[in-house]
Parts: sequence; structure tokens; C-alpha cells
Amino acid sequence: HNTVMRIETEKKLAAGLSITSNAVIIILKLIAGAISGSISIISEAVHSLSDFLASVLTFFAVMRSSEPADKTHPFGHGRYEDMSGFIEGGLVVFAACYIIYEAAKKLIFGYTMETESFLGIGVMAFAVAANFIVSSYLFFVAKKTGSVSLYADGEHLRTDIWSSLGVLAGLVLIKVTGIILLDPLIALIVALFILKTGVKISKTTLNNLLDGSLPVEDLTVIENIIKSFEHKGVQGFKDLKARRVGPSKDIEFTLLFPEDMKISTCHDFCDDIEDRITEKLGSCSISIHAEPDCPKCRM
Repeated sequence: HNTVMRIETEKKLAAGLSITSNAVIIILKLIAGAISGSISIISEAVHSLSDFLASVLTFFAVMRSSEPADKTHPFGHGRYEDMSGFIEGGLVVFAACYIIYEAAKKLIFGYTMETESFLGIGVMAFAVAANFIVSSYLFFVAKKTGSVSLYADGEHLRTDIWSSLGVLAGLVLIKVTGIILLDPLIALIVALFILKTGVKISKTTLNNLLDGSLPVEDLTVIENIIKSFEHKGVQGFKDLKARRVGPSKDIEFTLLFPEDMKISTCHDFCDDIEDRITEKLGSCSISIHAEPDCPKCRM
């Protein structure tokens, strides 16, 4: 119980840190963008705003998904994390489309910007450093706890690092060359990068929401563990089904045993196999149906 409480506390701390970090970065980017007139900095502010909304969603999802099963949600609240991740992906896609629109408008109609200000360069450098630290911590906690939404949040911040680096390099080039056309061009490149990430996150979480199967690698791990018990008495298996629900994995399959094997022995095998799978794949909810190995049962 203490371990579960510690994990949930760490997840909430990570989500809270992400919210605070994004809020500070958004304010700084908006100020720098307004003063310099740079569309690439403004686009980064929009990107960070989508990250901020995603962080708030993540915090909500982590809070809800950690609640135990109840009468209205007998299978738990893990889907809140998948739903959060899907919405986050949509927000990232929306942010990318907005940046493309604004950058295209600047390219077509032209605009002016301040090329001598060091404020934009300083803000983007700070954003890169802050997002690297926070995203690294989010990935660490997500891997440790199996949190889908924290991982999605970390992915957002990681794309923010690369896009911020691109904008930072562009601002330096504009300062050196005075060619402000580089500003909307860099914003377009950033937007395409962001769009790719948003689509990837949405596809992954939608697969979970629609009860898509676990990756082939995970299924292979399960199959190999079961087969490793065949020389001990397990005759085989069938009807393997596995899906992801938030931070956990739901796994179901049927094990075949000799007709004369005791129920207690079958139960022990099931426990051992469950322990091995959990050891390899992390948090799992495993349901095993035991059947006697006979021609009729294999049908």
C-alpha cells in the first residue's frame, strides 16, 4: 500500500512540475514575442500553451486514474489517462495548424520585426534548458510508474526543446544576417515537426481507447513465458488477448493442463506465470482460465 501511495505521489508531483514550468515559459515567450514581433517566438508560445493545457489534463488524468475501482467504474479509472493523451495529441495538432496559418500569412503579406533584441534569444535559451530538465524527469517517472499521460506530456516537452532550438538558431541567424524572412520559414518547419508528434500521440492513445492489442513485442514476451512452463506440466495455451488501459495492461488467456492434474497445482502454475509476466511487463491485470488438455477443449 505504501509503495502504491509513493508512486501516485511521485506522478502527481511530476504533473504539477510540468504545469508550473509551462506557465512560466508561456509568459516569457509571449512577452518576448510581443516586444520583438517574431512569429517564430509567438508560435513557440502557442506550442507551449498547448503543452500547458496538456499538462493540466495530465494532472487531472493522473488524479482520476489513481482512484480505485468503484460501482460506476468496476474496472478502474485507467482510461482517463488514455483519454487525456488523445486530447493532448489533438491540442498539439491544433497548435501546429495555427502556427502554419500565421507563418503563411506573414510570408504572403510580409511584416516587420525587431532584429536587435537579445530578449527573444535569452528566453528561447531558458526554455530549452527548463524543458530538458522537466521532460527528463517526466520520462523517468513515466517509465517507473507506467503512466501513459506523463509519457505523452514528456513527449510534448521534448518536441518543445527541438522547436525552441530551431527558433533560437533562427533568431541568431536573423540577428547576424538581418533577413527576417527566415522567421516565418523557421516557424513553418517547427509546425510540421509539432504536427508529426501530435498525430503520433493521438494514434497511440486512440488505439488504447479502441481496445487495440498490445504491441507484438509484448505478446511475444507473454507467449515465451508461457512456453517456458511447458516442460513443467503446462500443455499449451489459447485465446491470448491483451490490451492497454491507462498505466496498466489487461491480459487474458487459457492454459491447458493434463486432465489428471490437481486444481491446486494448476493454480500454482497460474500464479507463477502471472508473476513472471508482471516482472517483465510491469503493472498488469491478468486473467487465466485453466482447462484440461483434451481434443474437445482445443476446439
